[in-house]
Amino acid sequence: MTLNGAVKNARCQPFLFFVIEHLEPEVGKWLYFEYMNASRIVGKDRLIFTNVKNMKDAETLSGLGTVRHESFIEIFSPEKIVILDPRAPERLKPEDFAGKEAVIIGGILGDHPPRGRTRKLVTDKAPSSLSRNIGRGQFSIDGAVYVAKLVSEGIGLESIPVKRGLRIRINDKFEIYLPYMYPLRDGKPIISDELVNYLISDEIIRDEEKILRK
Repeated sequence: MTLNGAVKNARCQPFLFFVIEHLEPEVGKWLYFEYMNASRIVGKDRLIFTNVKNMKDAETLSGLGTVRHESFIEIFSPEKIVILDPRAPERLKPEDFAGKEAVIIGGILGDHPPRGRTRKLVTDKAPSSLSRNIGRGQFSIDGAVYVAKLVSEGIGLESIPVKRGLRIRINDKFEIYLPYMYPLRDGKPIISDELVNYLISDEIIRDEEKILRK
């Protein structure tokens, strides 16, 4: 099904498109694992990656959802979308999705402290669109998709448990601390097993060394 046909079909079905505006220079492994988990959460038929300029990245993401080289604002009307922005003044509510076709999530890896890149790179592209936050803190991409899905289904933010910060133990002496917000499902944080395995492996060290050499 083409995207235009899918949008037309979505108008008569009770679900949204979940749109990730890709904003990193490349689809690295960490980013890919978050994208993969987002695809599992909502299904590849409901996930759209926009602003994917690199053909290799487009091919990589094609197995996770629909891929478009255009920005989201070239595809959806501003009045038909909700943008998730940590700096938006109002919190996301189920009624915000009435009459909307898509929710837009920035495809940005977290910064600590945050630099407000979602506002600059996403929200400012569509100043007349509805922008909402899902809490005062940075969520992972897949975590934001999970929260948006629940709220779109009628669950209020206050009913979604969230954990600030996540510790991943490497061995008896060392651990990794991720200073972000993670929604919980059955008491467990929303994070992909692939990402956890990557973080505790030697592979991430080798990848960082390659980046430094470049």
